[in-house]
This record gives sequence, C-alpha cells and structure tokens, in this order.
Amino acid sequence: MIYKNIIIWCGVGFMRVLVTGAAGFIGSNLSLYLLEGGHEVVAVDSFERPCEALAPILRARVKDTYKLNVLDMDSLVKVLDGVEAVVHLAAYIDVDESVRMPYKYIWNNVLGTESVLEASRRAGVEKFIFVSSAAVYGEPVRLPVREDDSANPISPYGYSKLLGEYLSRMYWEVYGLDVLVLRLFNVYGYGQSGEYAGVITKFIERVLRGEPPIIFGDGLQTRDFIHVVDVCRAIEKALKYGRGFNIINIASGKPVSINDLARLILDAAGLDLEPIYMPPREGDIKHSYADISKAMVELGFTPEIELGIGVETLLRRFGPVK
Repeated sequence: MIYKNIIIWCGVGFMRVLVTGAAGFIGSNLSLYLLEGGHEVVAVDSFERPCEALAPILRARVKDTYKLNVLDMDSLVKVLDGVEAVVHLAAYIDVDESVRMPYKYIWNNVLGTESVLEASRRAGVEKFIFVSSAAVYGEPVRLPVREDDSANPISPYGYSKLLGEYLSRMYWEVYGLDVLVLRLFNVYGYGQSGEYAGVITKFIERVLRGEPPIIFGDGLQTRDFIHVVDVCRAIEKALKYGRGFNIINIASGKPVSINDLARLILDAAGLDLEPIYMPPREGDIKHSYADISKAMVELGFTPEIELGIGVETLLRRFGPVK
C-alpha cells in the first residue's frame, strides 16, 4: 500500500468523489489515499503533465480513470453521474511559466475551473472543493497569514487561483453549490519531481547525487511546508464540511528558513556539505507561513507529519546517497 504506516483514518463516511488533475502530484496521492480509505474515486486528467512515479499506479488501481480535459464540459457531466463531491486540482502550477505565458494560465486554470463548476452544477454535485494556493496572498501583510488577510497575487498563477476562488464563490451565491476553498502552502512528498518540483524535492535530488543544495538569496527566507499525506487528510475531512462557502488555509503553521531546511536534509543524508548561494530570484517572497487555527477548529485538522520525518521518508524512498 502506498500509505502503509502513515495513513490516519478520519472517520469520514464513504463517498463517490471525482478528482480533477488526478494524475498530478497531489491528485495522484489524493486519489490513492481516498481509494485506500474506502471511497469510490473517479479520476480525471488530461495526462499532459502526469506524476511519473504515481500516474501508472493510478491507472492500474482506479478503474474509473478518464483521460479528459476539464474544458470538455459535456464529457465532464457524463462522468459526474453519481458523484457526490468534486475535488478540483487540475491546474498549471509553474509560476515562472505563468509569467511568460499568462494566457495559458487564464485559459486552463480559470476557464477550466468554470467548466468544472458548471458541470458540477448540472450534474447535481453536493460538494465542491476548490484547491487554491497561498500564492493568492502575495507578499503577506502580516504573519502568520490568515484567511481574511488581503489577497495580492504577484504572478499570473496566483491571479488564476484567486479568480478560481471568485468563480467558486459565485456558484455558491448564485446557484447554492456548497463550496470549500482550501489554500495550500508549500506541499512536498513522494511523486513531486522534475520541472515542477518544490524546494524540498530539488534539494533532495541534489543531495542524493552528493551535491550541495542551491539556495537563491541569503537563505533566511521562510516557508511553511506540509506533507502531501497531511494534505490528503485535510481534503478528506473537507468532504464532510457543509457550510455554504468558506476559505481555509492548509499548512503546518510553522515557518522554516531555507537555510535550516538545507541543513536538515544534509544532516539526514549524512553529508558534510555547504549550500551554494546564488543571487535572489526576482519576485521571491521573503517570509510566508500560515495561521491554521481555522483548519483546526472547523475541519478538526492538525498536521501529523513533522518535517524531519517527512524528509527522512523521502530520502529512503528516493534511494541511497551516491
């Protein structure tokens, strides 16, 4: 089993759940997690950018897997038959790419979200979970970041997620669709690799080759890292949350500097190396971590996987240091 010794049952009744972006990093982890928890899963993805490690397992284990673009609304309505809840993850997620090709992010992320919302309305879906991002906040106005803080994205990707939130709210206000927006912070875990990998995976990939991590800037910038299995737990809990419309942060609630992260990974790998420092990247946010009190109170969600344990697990799964 993918999540043996790490899965934590939430006590949520079994449901038939459609996951968009099901072949991606978070989507494949979520689909397999829900399946192992007893839920029926309908997996939808264009398979344009699949998770190389988990997408083949998804196809093998989830019998209701459809190669489908979320902009194909008519086909979506058909596969939504009998579905009680939708978790909408399908999106392009590369911030740099969004700056180069904003039209692509508006077309896929914004119009794709509208298509899934409308298909869900037509199919009579009871619950819609829109998976958003901390990118909607931009540079935080205060720390920790709260859900009622101003949303000031600094990238087309961030704007595409914020527009998706607005569309989701419209479908609640106008059509009564029960919607919960989950703003994820820095998600890491197995299956995150390649061009869209986060900093933890990039550090681990270098360390496993015996190379030091590369840090952009002074390394004092902080981020809020949450393991993908904790994200799956939060989404499962959200499936039974039914109070109209709400926005909730999903994160660890703990700031970690990039310097400390690099040292943690090097120590876990048993390497005595010093990080390589490069000039800071333009537009990089200095500090970001979440207030997760709302998730704790309203979802009953508390992160379970400590960063050190998550890093050690990844190192073991990726293989020995070369």
